Amino acid sequence: MSENQNLLAEQRRALILDEVRRRGGVRVNELTRRLNVSDMTVRRDLDALARRGVIEKVHGGAVPVVEASTHEPGFEAKSVLEPTAKEDIARVAATMVVPGSAVALSGGTTTYALARRLVDVPDLTVVTNSVRVADVFHSAQRADAAGGARPGAATVVLTGGVRTPSDSLVGPVADQAIASLHFDVLFLGVHGISVEAGLSTPNLAEAETNRRFVQSARRVVVVADHTKWGTVGLSSFAALDQVDTFVTDAGLSTAAREEIAEHLPGLLVAEPAPDDA
Repeated sequence: MSENQNLLAEQRRALILDEVRRRGGVRVNELTRRLNVSDMTVRRDLDALARRGVIEKVHGGAVPVVEASTHEPGFEAKSVLEPTAKEDIARVAATMVVPGSAVALSGGTTTYALARRLVDVPDLTVVTNSVRVADVFHSAQRADAAGGARPGAATVVLTGGVRTPSDSLVGPVADQAIASLHFDVLFLGVHGISVEAGLSTPNLAEAETNRRFVQSARRVVVVADHTKWGTVGLSSFAALDQVDTFVTDAGLSTAAREEIAEHLPGLLVAEPAPDDA
């Protein structure tokens, strides 16, 4: 980690979290030296990360929280994690969408951020199993209706199915709907991505639904922040060689970037927007 007194709190915490996960633990005095900040600043950062539930404070430092591979956080819990990174990823991913194309968006907080950036892309057909994503497009249409229908508004297909804690629809109904369709590009949020397990999720039914998404897409784009790299859920649903592009944020370590480059054809790292720099 580079020493920089001017790092924003969120950037500092992302660096700390990456170091905790990479090394299996850190000490406060190590972080003060590496980040060139005070002991009190580091402890505040650790307190903030502990409140999010992503680290566990121990005497003199912190260790990662080891979650069960079946643990599935709800949408609201996930939405407060890495919000700036998700917006950076969404900004870059949105540039990959061509007007008039058929786009699939899986469930997740990063795809939700992407959906908000796609509402003004004309003539899209959007297929999603995310209640939240569908609401983004429907809300945009309702807002336009007050002043007249907006030309080129997206056509949205919500798959149906059984709702998960992350507000995704899964199960046989969703699977059948997706299997009968074909998408130009799929934007896929994931619980975890790794060399060994590929793409994974803690929800068995969601794994099958995501598997159908991947099979129906001409191009598969994973949108996931750097904390998802190295995370493994209960059920794998796709191998890395089925992914065309991985869009992530600048918090991804150099070592991880090198490892990903060996196994994936496309890696896009979204740098912070100028206003956030």
